[in-house]
Amino acid sequence: MAELQRIALPTGVELDVAIAGDPANPPIFLLHGFPESHRTWRHQIPELAKDHYVVAPDQRGFARSSKPEGVANYTPDKPIGDLLALADHLGVDRFTLVGHDWGGAIAWMAALQSGRPAVPPARPGQREALPTDHSQRIARLIIVNAPHPKVFQKSLFDDPQQREASQYITRFRDTRIDQGLIGAGLERFFASTFAQHVVGGIAGDDKAAYMDEWGQPGAMTAMLNWYRASAIIVPAPDEDAERPAWLDAPFPPITQPTLVIWGMKDFALLPAQLELDEFVPDLTIVPVEDGGHFVPWEKPEAVTTAMREWLLKRGG
Repeated sequence: MAELQRIALPTGVELDVAIAGDPANPPIFLLHGFPESHRTWRHQIPELAKDHYVVAPDQRGFARSSKPEGVANYTPDKPIGDLLALADHLGVDRFTLVGHDWGGAIAWMAALQSGRPAVPPARPGQREALPTDHSQRIARLIIVNAPHPKVFQKSLFDDPQQREASQYITRFRDTRIDQGLIGAGLERFFASTFAQHVVGGIAGDDKAAYMDEWGQPGAMTAMLNWYRASAIIVPAPDEDAERPAWLDAPFPPITQPTLVIWGMKDFALLPAQLELDEFVPDLTIVPVEDGGHFVPWEKPEAVTTAMREWLLKRGG
């Protein structure tokens, strides 16, 4: 079983981190998305821990990890900084990075970054850490139902179906919804917004875990702030929005060997997100035909098998 540790980072947050396996084994970091926690990977952690050093944090804003106030604390550079600071804390240099949903978005961006985000001083009077190159720290990349930033933004302009499917982002960015996401409001959120994207349903202890995590003070606002801090443009369905110039400009490739596992019954992120060849030269795609957006626990055996087989081939 994974041990849950509370770790204070020089980025100014404390994270609960599930850690399993022998630190001498190859390290693998697992990043969850919205609206979850390290429990996204509850089926993969014990399997991977047989021959890996597994690190699965509750990211900032989620569960009982720190929830700094303000949208600016949830821009992508902040969780990227947390990831690298956590690796430093654990004495890990190079690692395989796995991400689902928002965790996958952070994984894509971490792999693309050419400079490490600066972090605030750990103690008064200490000099701020200077940005350094971290592109080589991520040895391999595994993405699970999370869109590549260029492919996603392009699809929001060019694919009417993806644009329509992504309107929930605009709703999540409306801060007026926060006041209703307490008490009975969490039950409504669970039954509608969340459960409609789940293949096979959720009940019992799993539902109780979500309700507990979402019910932590400030949790729903902090989780939704990830959407509010994102620079992704989501035009309205019939909007003739101005097209960002960068969409038609060259975009840097992912240099790491990359595995993309995709639950094909994902109604929020459509198959257009798999048009990745131009941006990911060393790409393996494994579709899970009967899995939805939350495929790590909807179809855990398929996901774990795909990860382990690919890692075995890639020396990870």
